[in-house]
Amino acid sequence: MSTLRELAEEHTQLRPADIDHLHRIAGDWQLLSDLSFADLLLWVPVNDEGSFLCVAQVRPTTAPTAYQDDQVGRIVGGPEVSHLDVAYGQGRIWREGDPVWYGDVPARHEAIPVRLRTADGEAGEVIAVVGRDTNLSTARTPSQLELNYLTTADDLAQMIADGTFPPPRHPGETTSAPRVGDGLVRLDANGKVTYASPNAQSAYRRLGYASHLVGEDLAKLHRRLAGDPLEGTDAGNAILAALRGEAPPRREIDARGATMLTRALPLMPAGVPIGALVLVRDITEVRRRDRALITKDATIREIHHRVKNNLQTVAALLRLQARRVSMPEARIALEESVRRVASIALVHETLSMSSDEAVEFDGIVDRVASAATEVAATEQTVGMRRRGSFGVLPAEIATSLVMVLNELLLNAVEHGFPPSEGPEAGDGAHPSRAAGHPAEVGGTEAGGTKGMFPVAVADPALAPQVVVSVHRFRKQLHVTVADNGRGLPAGFDAERSGRLGLQIVRALVTGELRGTIELRNGAEAGTEAMLVVPLARP
Repeated sequence: MSTLRELAEEHTQLRPADIDHLHRIAGDWQLLSDLSFADLLLWVPVNDEGSFLCVAQVRPTTAPTAYQDDQVGRIVGGPEVSHLDVAYGQGRIWREGDPVWYGDVPARHEAIPVRLRTADGEAGEVIAVVGRDTNLSTARTPSQLELNYLTTADDLAQMIADGTFPPPRHPGETTSAPRVGDGLVRLDANGKVTYASPNAQSAYRRLGYASHLVGEDLAKLHRRLAGDPLEGTDAGNAILAALRGEAPPRREIDARGATMLTRALPLMPAGVPIGALVLVRDITEVRRRDRALITKDATIREIHHRVKNNLQTVAALLRLQARRVSMPEARIALEESVRRVASIALVHETLSMSSDEAVEFDGIVDRVASAATEVAATEQTVGMRRRGSFGVLPAEIATSLVMVLNELLLNAVEHGFPPSEGPEAGDGAHPSRAAGHPAEVGGTEAGGTKGMFPVAVADPALAPQVVVSVHRFRKQLHVTVADNGRGLPAGFDAERSGRLGLQIVRALVTGELRGTIELRNGAEAGTEAMLVVPLARP
């Protein structure tokens, strides 16, 4: 289904400002539809003279619809649009005519011209027509509530024709609540309540006001009811602003353990201020759940913070133990355990600062790569680069993936660029960490994403480097860790390798991550580790 903007741009000569105004109407017209007990259809004249195109439609939640089928995208002309022609050509609301039939459903047609006011506040020309079509199959004598709804709907319809509805939307505001059925209060020009729906009356009772609302000065009532004087002043001032013809932002009132959301709209048909419409909604349970979620989120973050602290304590104990061990193999095994524990702590540190169970993974990878260059057993300065972005990953993936990348990065540095003297680096032999060189931070990869730690050399193509490439494809994360070092030894078999690091990698990838990994020599030089991780958990 094409959008309102796409249909208007394809079939009409409307300006961008006109289309933006139609978008504002379509974003706020559920209110008018519910008050009218009618379907609303937004019609625009098409390039063919005498025809109209439906670019938007809304059905009422307070009455049966007049249309079972969607009308958006339909182009009509001839006698069927005579009421639209009158509203568009004469710039007035059309209410004449006999009921029409759509199948076995009788409906009453109305047509409301849509104007966009000029920059100096004058009523502009008609740019579209709102069709208001009411299902008459359940027609009966209207109640007091329905009469007040219809009266208010007529005032808002006139404001659409004047170009004063809908009001400008405030930054960050949505149009979802409150709605007509939540509670409606109508005020006269002096701010006195002339009608309050039963749901509105119930909402005010929860705030502690047991009397009937009719005749009350609502601005003063809001100031009295609010538990917070500043909040009460803001809520009262919002009512007064609406009476002056302004459209204030939504306000909340807290009192006696209850919370009510209010929205005040000015009523100015034909430019004459006659009062205001106030929509109210009891959101006590919504705010209670919000507070519970905030408490839960804070608890989860605190748990991650404590886990991170405990892991750092474990790493510190292992580091102390490594200093007391005289056997080189045992000392290196403990140092590698420190590194693995620290990589997991990085994930929990990030989660402790997040509002949900997901982390921005790029920063974690960059920090792990920085540590790999600093502690790796090599006398060469190895540059680290990242191409692409991991984005946001859930915690259950991030925790295992950071350990996998930690092992792959360290193996790429140590085995791809071994020291010139002494035993080979890796599982089982490890020279002093003092040989590592911290890399310079803050460069960029040509043609790629901001990288991790490039090295300034005369010929970057010959510089020792490890590149982490990542992209998402069909709900999978494809990661490659590639170096330009000496490559895999002849006859190397990853499945039979006895190195602890590779055993950890295989176990995490195939078990926790449910993915696959392949180690191979690069096309020109070095080694590539190809990792595929499904992002959707079974």
